[in-house]
Amino acid sequence: MSYLHCQADLDASLTRLVALDSRLVPLLEQCKPIALRRQPAGLEGLLQIILAQQVSVASARAIWQKFTTRFPVCDVQLLADASEEDLRACTLSRPKIKTVQRIVEAIRDEFDLDALAKRDPSEIRRALISLHGVGPWTADVYLLFCLGQADIFPAGDLALQVSVASALGLDDRPGEKPLAAMAEALWAPERGAAAHLFWAFYRQIKKGREGIL
Repeated sequence: MSYLHCQADLDASLTRLVALDSRLVPLLEQCKPIALRRQPAGLEGLLQIILAQQVSVASARAIWQKFTTRFPVCDVQLLADASEEDLRACTLSRPKIKTVQRIVEAIRDEFDLDALAKRDPSEIRRALISLHGVGPWTADVYLLFCLGQADIFPAGDLALQVSVASALGLDDRPGEKPLAAMAEALWAPERGAAAHLFWAFYRQIKKGREGIL
């Protein structure tokens, strides 16, 4: 199992990626430099991803700023003691308030988020999806950004779907399942590097829009 723990890891993985698919060589040259995206593992990283769901990057950053101002430490007990009004003051929607509360409850009931890092990626993904409010996209982004798993491609991400279609000249934007199958066939075991590359390309074609927190 390989990881993207530092920029050198990503750079090496990108080199291997374009060796797998030579069509990506000019794309890589066009998008360089491509920075490694990392977030903390554990509850902090998971909540940051969840609060960024279905909002713009700017909105996600503003929400996270309010959240960390109110809760400087993502402490399970601190969050368990927080009222719905406390969470609403961070501009969280009702569904996201429920998700935060249910995840905190699960951790208090011995769901060991920190211990997940030692398990197989497929097991981690299944365990995360078992949590209320956590779907495949959230699980994949957590695996890639928080745990540094090198062979993860969040195929449900709209920005990746748009970017792949544009970069490869596809007639239609691929859906989650077709894109996942494409990524596995073409870019494994460097799918994390491929995701970084296509996000970088998305920022170019959308004039700086990031598409993901």
